[in-house]
Amino acid sequence: MRIAISGKGGTGKTTLSAALAGCYAVNGRKVLAIDADPDGNLANAIGIPQTLAAQIVPVSSMKKLIEERTGTSKDVSGFFKLNPVVGDLLDKFGVLFNGIRFLSIGTVEKGAGGCMCPANILLRNLIQYLLLDKDEGVLIMDMDAGIEHLGRATVRCVNALVVVVEPGQRSVQTARSVERLARDIGIKDILVVCNKIRSPHEYSILTNSLQGLKILGYIPYNEELIEQDLLGKGIVDNPKLRIDIMKIKTALERQVSLTDEQGQTLSLPIQYP
Repeated sequence: MRIAISGKGGTGKTTLSAALAGCYAVNGRKVLAIDADPDGNLANAIGIPQTLAAQIVPVSSMKKLIEERTGTSKDVSGFFKLNPVVGDLLDKFGVLFNGIRFLSIGTVEKGAGGCMCPANILLRNLIQYLLLDKDEGVLIMDMDAGIEHLGRATVRCVNALVVVVEPGQRSVQTARSVERLARDIGIKDILVVCNKIRSPHEYSILTNSLQGLKILGYIPYNEELIEQDLLGKGIVDNPKLRIDIMKIKTALERQVSLTDEQGQTLSLPIQYP
């Protein structure tokens, strides 16, 4: 299964990415967690020790590697390889922790869409390679709201795009924007997870604002996660979160199964208890 997770910054998409990765790893699945967020902190959320996480460099920041693989340097301009070798990068730079294989790829800062710079070409080829690699079991990619990493050549490999939304209209607007971008490049299964929900009333207002989108379910507001973050601890083993994520995981797998086998989609949301 290949799942891309997006949403407005601060909504909890990294929390969802890490928690899902942890659930699958505990169940014995082979898991690859990719951090494709420019402000990435997925390594910390997974629980990778801070001393090790601080040493992890995103692939997008490895200038020498990008030059070597794309055939560019200060002495050469205007030409570079469009199909750089990327098959060894996961083994070189991936980190294995508690059954989760982690890779930070970062993102490329740019002023306009459709960037064809060497760094972006390398990242796109790497993502396509990983998405097509059937040996990686469950792949979870934590992205920003721009979903620039996904293109028409790779969307056929993505089972679902999950957008995380918190209470607030700015978060809802971002979800709508992500949905439009995703549909433009051909992603069919666009799902929503509501996060930081404090009450049935809040959940009702939020789901009403998200009409037309498929809602997988919700994650209640969890004060313990804030404390764990303050202490620099991972959130994967939080008991309350594990229970909530298992419900999301079940709904996600059911949705992906229905879409793959029958071309059908679910009409949710899950009711607040």
